[in-house]
Amino acid sequence: MSKVDIISGFLGAGKTTLIKKLLKESSLKDEKVVLIENEFGEIGIDGGFMREAGVEVNELSQGCICCSLVGDFEKSLSEVIESYHPDRIIIEPSGVGKLSDIIAAVKNVKSQELELDRFLAVVDAKKCKMYHKNFGEFFNNQIASASCVVLSRTQDVTEEKIEECLDIVRELNDHAPVVTTSWDDITGDQILEATNSKEALEKALVAAELEHQHEHEHHEHHHDHEHEHHHHDHEECESGHHHEHEHHHHHHDHDHSHAAIHDEESKAYFDEDDLHDADEVFNSIGIETAHAFSHDELDEKLKVLASDHSLGHILRSKGIVKGKDGKWFEFDFVAGDYEIRETTPDVGGRLCVIGQDIDAHKIYALMKG
Repeated sequence: MSKVDIISGFLGAGKTTLIKKLLKESSLKDEKVVLIENEFGEIGIDGGFMREAGVEVNELSQGCICCSLVGDFEKSLSEVIESYHPDRIIIEPSGVGKLSDIIAAVKNVKSQELELDRFLAVVDAKKCKMYHKNFGEFFNNQIASASCVVLSRTQDVTEEKIEECLDIVRELNDHAPVVTTSWDDITGDQILEATNSKEALEKALVAAELEHQHEHEHHEHHHDHEHEHHHHDHEECESGHHHEHEHHHHHHDHDHSHAAIHDEESKAYFDEDDLHDADEVFNSIGIETAHAFSHDELDEKLKVLASDHSLGHILRSKGIVKGKDGKWFEFDFVAGDYEIRETTPDVGGRLCVIGQDIDAHKIYALMKG
């Protein structure tokens, strides 16, 4: 029997950081774990994956196996179970994925070898209000469907800001335990212990089922409506693979910069009265570059990415690029806040950008070097 944990969270919330902490500091380190990632975007940041039967696999330290599903989710998940017989499967969905959809997909897998154990929503305390107001269809779904909510970056905000975030969480989900303590102050085992409420799990399963039924009914209605009007344009969401593994994180410099890109009180960026797939609301581009950036040059480009609204509404970007004098830099950009760190050399410079109404040509010209 393989237990399944789903760790969701909006773009840049800290899902991968939490997973790494749990694998290193909790009882999960003694289990045979398969990590399944499914990121939204056109280009992966880490390479070196073997493609086999729709599943890309990378052997990690501590006995963990990382997979990126590139084909049918349910079929690939069944193949992972048959191939590896893990004690536990951790699924890290796209930041713009709906948690209720992932739960439903796991429940649809025709296997007696699966047991849903917990599904978490990681919520960025710094961005909670803005995401709730502007991207509620996706952000709220993750919170409403969770059996436990884990706040990230609470060390960077005031007590009032945390309380504001808690009010939003409780409005959407009144049964899930909420972790508010800074991750630096508690262990992975303590976080894991907070997620073990079976009552919360049962309530979350019911909530996720209702959310998914609502989605399904809406899509059926939308499909019928489109046929009545003879509209036959269908698009599929492109999924890329985005990985942050231990061996790519030997950082030295750790710089934080901040640039406000969006007023929390401004209007939503799409019609919340309708329901959408991620690719109807968000777009992404991937860029490969051999350019060697100085630290200051990369910093300036990220400032432009945050402040130049003609580029679109940039929510998330990350990349690994070559620096001057043999250095390599890794950057993380989340809705106007960004960090630049030194990292180990990689096979090539590449980055991805995710947002709304983004101008691919302008972003390419800016970030290509």
